[in-house]
Amino acid sequence: MDPPGDFIAVLDWHRLIPLTWARISGPAPPLGPRRMTASLLRRLTTASSGGGLEELPCVEPRKYVQEPECRTNLTQGLLEKQGPPVDGGSLEQEEVIRSLLDMGFSDVHIKELLGVRRGAPPRQLLDVISELVLLGVHPEPVCAVLKKSPQLLKLPVMQVKKRSSYLRKLGLGEGRLKRVLLCCPEVLTMRQRDLDGTVRVLRDKCLFTAQQVTEILHRCPFVLREDPGELEYKFQYAYFRMGVRHADVVRTDFLQYSIAKIRQRHTFLERLGRYQTPDKKGQTQVPNPPLKDILRVSEAEFLAKTACSSAEEFEVFKKLLAREEEEDAESHMPGDESISDEEDEDDEDQHEEGREL
Repeated sequence: MDPPGDFIAVLDWHRLIPLTWARISGPAPPLGPRRMTASLLRRLTTASSGGGLEELPCVEPRKYVQEPECRTNLTQGLLEKQGPPVDGGSLEQEEVIRSLLDMGFSDVHIKELLGVRRGAPPRQLLDVISELVLLGVHPEPVCAVLKKSPQLLKLPVMQVKKRSSYLRKLGLGEGRLKRVLLCCPEVLTMRQRDLDGTVRVLRDKCLFTAQQVTEILHRCPFVLREDPGELEYKFQYAYFRMGVRHADVVRTDFLQYSIAKIRQRHTFLERLGRYQTPDKKGQTQVPNPPLKDILRVSEAEFLAKTACSSAEEFEVFKKLLAREEEEDAESHMPGDESISDEEDEDDEDQHEEGREL
């Protein structure tokens, strides 16, 4: 008795199973787990439906297979646009491009960096960028800094390494350096004694803590460009004349504003009776406006909301104040003591002399 047709179909289907598992147990294509599972399930489903294995197309992972080729094409395209290496081939630009790609730079970033190096050897470019990346600066800010200050690419590598180590000791690593470099790229090129002078004034003269110094350099990088004596005077004006404490100087970014702006607005409010220097206990007879309403706002907003005065009145006041300062400078004798020279006197005398500024 011949077996029924359905029984023969079942046997034929079972003959396919060993072949299918043989395909599975063989060398697998370089696919991710999800792609491999989807491919095998498709084959098993097709086989169980009566289809032939030889008819199944092999699904190639185009993204993974073509990535090296795409990367090679990208490198080759960048090389063709940049031309031959300027330094005679001590370090091929192809190697530089591959290294920058490994660091996370995009093709747009690499084109910009190769365009601003202005004859600097590729090894120099790579070393400087590597130090910035090690400091925690991401590719996009690195490009922005080097486009703004391409002279940084000509710095000796050892100088960059030493300065990087110094900035880490100041607490300006781990991403904090981004704002500093964008505002004041000179931090990498200025003389070490100038940097030390600024830090010494903040620590020893103004008595900020090490953590507060780090915050000031991070939030107000422009202090690095200031004369240390003027920076000290600005703090003394805040502390003695305005009664602003250390924590508030840091929190409000007080040191980033010019002394001219600070003096104009503070003195104007003081003569209007809207600001008063706190006494030794920090008390005043009038409520002083917050520093943000004095310094962070535009002149129009300052006059309308804080001073409650007109622009014409403020302009007249600024001219009078400038004349007073000019007369004071003419009458100032070389032997006069500055505020910093009076630090040896008691607190009460210092407080009263601060009012005389």
